[in-house]
Amino acid sequence: MPTQQISSPEELREVLGAPMPRALTKERTALHARDREWLAASPFCLVATAGADGSCDVSPKGDPPGFTLVLDETTIAIPERPGNRRADGYRNILANPHVGLIYLIPGRTDTLRINGRARLLRDAPWFDDLMVQGHRPVLAVEVTIEQIFYHCAKAFLRSELWRPETWRPDVLPSRARLVKELEAPTASLESLESHYGPEYLKTLYA
Repeated sequence: MPTQQISSPEELREVLGAPMPRALTKERTALHARDREWLAASPFCLVATAGADGSCDVSPKGDPPGFTLVLDETTIAIPERPGNRRADGYRNILANPHVGLIYLIPGRTDTLRINGRARLLRDAPWFDDLMVQGHRPVLAVEVTIEQIFYHCAKAFLRSELWRPETWRPDVLPSRARLVKELEAPTASLESLESHYGPEYLKTLYA
């Protein structure tokens, strides 16, 4: 069978069918009290961005539950923590402020989705509220909410993501071995295993 590309919204609807009415009407533009509770319980989110040229990035953000600061009913802020300093998503935001966020709560199969416009701040009166283990962020992403809704559980149920009996963390080599193979072939495996071992935890906010 030849490859058949979908090339129009009409053709897409022909393939997928019409969405359920509730899927269209569940969108909101401001935080509900339940959304605030979700953000207070969530320790992890994914931040999707796109550059001016259309190049995309998805970056994980994680901290103790409630790390996302609610500024008002349409504004939230996400702190930056020490990382690899590539800043792919941040450079995208400078060129194109549109962002998409997915907030997870471990064990929950539904997620909270937020779409909006972001800006990068190097300081603000509320930066002290984002401190963790003495670390005050050097920047934060402030997001003005344009769209917020809950996403159904099917992807998590299909993947069995939260079922420990399906987990296979050793299906691939360790992080240290992957780094040696793909990123730093001249580094010693011993030094990499030391770096990515228990000592790595000491660098989370350093």
